[in-house]
Amino acid sequence: MSTTDRLGQLSDAGVSIWLDDLSRERLNSGNLAGLIRDKHVVGVTTNPTIFANALADGEAYDEQVRELASRGAGLDAAVRELTTTDVRNAADLFRDVYTATNGVDGRVSIEVDPRLAKDTDKTVAEAQDLWKTVDRPNLLVKIPATEEGLPAITRTLAEGISVNVTLIFSVERYEAVIDAFFAGLEQAKANGHDLKGIHSVASFFVSRVDAEVDKRLEAIGTEEAKALRGKAAIANALLAYDAFEKKFATDRWKALAADGANAQRPLWASTGVKSPEYSDTRYVDQLVVRDTVNTMPEKTMDATADHAEITGDTVSGKGAEAQQVFDQLSAAGIDVADVFLTLENEGVEKFEKSWSDLLESVTGQLDKAKG
Repeated sequence: MSTTDRLGQLSDAGVSIWLDDLSRERLNSGNLAGLIRDKHVVGVTTNPTIFANALADGEAYDEQVRELASRGAGLDAAVRELTTTDVRNAADLFRDVYTATNGVDGRVSIEVDPRLAKDTDKTVAEAQDLWKTVDRPNLLVKIPATEEGLPAITRTLAEGISVNVTLIFSVERYEAVIDAFFAGLEQAKANGHDLKGIHSVASFFVSRVDAEVDKRLEAIGTEEAKALRGKAAIANALLAYDAFEKKFATDRWKALAADGANAQRPLWASTGVKSPEYSDTRYVDQLVVRDTVNTMPEKTMDATADHAEITGDTVSGKGAEAQQVFDQLSAAGIDVADVFLTLENEGVEKFEKSWSDLLESVTGQLDKAKG
């Protein structure tokens, strides 16, 4: 392998490269197949914003929209068919990767309706419906890590459904997610499911943490506060990986692993850099460690391929150093708990807004198709 194949180096370091985007255009044009072939891409994540953007852009969905309109499909049914068709086709495209990695990669994620983020029972029902509708073993159903989402994660896993837990911001909530994962596998075993067939990732959001903390540090305005800009997100991720290593070294996990369970890998999400002051690859090349996933927008993937500095493991053994950053943030006047609560609430609100945009876009397309 050429030393300039930076994405290959990242993959060799144990980081699975997933694309944080999906559209009918990517599927039809061969773009996604090319990324699998040439850029070491082994999975895809979607969210309501990605689907809203995809359906608002171009003509790739027109034929299916006309067909849905001709048979009088309702709005929710139309949205379900449009989005699950993309996910099913992407899952088929990744089937060889899925087989080659024994189900670890080759994964495609689809999110439950974000309006259900505070409703456990409806989230579980929606997850089950998505699993049946897509009907592909390499699907991951995305469930947000809200307080109401935690029991939904357990109950969904207990049904043998693979889950991508999303919108995790704090290490405390991440540890609760791992506990929910363990409980789900324990119940799945009791329900007679083969644990080897159940997979999960925990999507830990990165860049949004810096964006929120930096804003607050600027408002505090002291030199000590300003010196801490750009440090929170990576420190938070380092602490998350430290928690991952500790939780997956416990007797509780070892008992599940003995029954064939697959570890729930940390997934670094929101890895596109939001501030022009920072390197556009910092949330990739500073978070290199085995047994993780990095899901990137294509712009970040291209930047990584072009100029990231992949130097091996940049995460292990840095928990104490990362904790110092949070001690300094607290001393500077940052209410860390409020940061994470704000980010979770904003995350749910943003996806709800994108879902509304998606419904509006499909409404317009259905009306146009009906003529």
